[in-house]
Amino acid sequence: MHRLLVESSLLESDAPALPKDAARHLKVLRPEEGEKFELFDGKGAWRVYEHSGGALRASGALSREERPALPPLTLFACVTKGSRWDWTIEKATELGVSRIVPVISERTIVRVRADEREAKRERWTRIAEDAARQSDARWVPEVLAPVDFGDSLAMVAQTACFVGALTTPPPRPVLAEFAAWRGECAAPKGGVAVYVGPEGDFTPDELSRLLAVARPVSLGPTVLRAETAAIFAVGAIAAALQT
Repeated sequence: MHRLLVESSLLESDAPALPKDAARHLKVLRPEEGEKFELFDGKGAWRVYEHSGGALRASGALSREERPALPPLTLFACVTKGSRWDWTIEKATELGVSRIVPVISERTIVRVRADEREAKRERWTRIAEDAARQSDARWVPEVLAPVDFGDSLAMVAQTACFVGALTTPPPRPVLAEFAAWRGECAAPKGGVAVYVGPEGDFTPDELSRLLAVARPVSLGPTVLRAETAAIFAVGAIAAALQT
């Protein structure tokens, strides 16, 4: 069944007037008479509609789903180039992150000026929305405007954050460190987080500041690309949270 993202208020209507983006998507799909569609709001509510007489008409009652009783999962990730970053947002959404925080560190190749950041956030939010629609996710993650590395640290400190890092002695594998943390601590209000650096890695000063508020982990024996590291770590933590 095809899915269309709409505002929550439209789900109360038996014959909603679709917003521009949803209406355009519906037109592209060339719906047949009687075909069913699901409208959802990305906040846990959805409703099934039927295409009838050129419009959508309610075919079921409004349904709601509470967020799983799990700590929220945040991805802090330094912005990578072009389609790699779009892919990271898409896959993180499919894996169920609650929040994506794009970071601009000293060695981040992609530089985003302050006056461009809100426009970037809007574009990246649309990528997350499309990923949620296609993956049957009920929730769309919050995508923040890019933040500078230093500004990200206060947010990191509110979470139990795991960062792939080379340290001496070498850190434990991510799942071992997660298990140790879980046995020692209650989940903070900010939930759990993963932090991934840029292609050129953190500077020594950045890593030192980050490790003051985050736990170093190993992401395996090989050197992972930034986007691979992000999805590997998110997938591992997301799976561990469900056990």
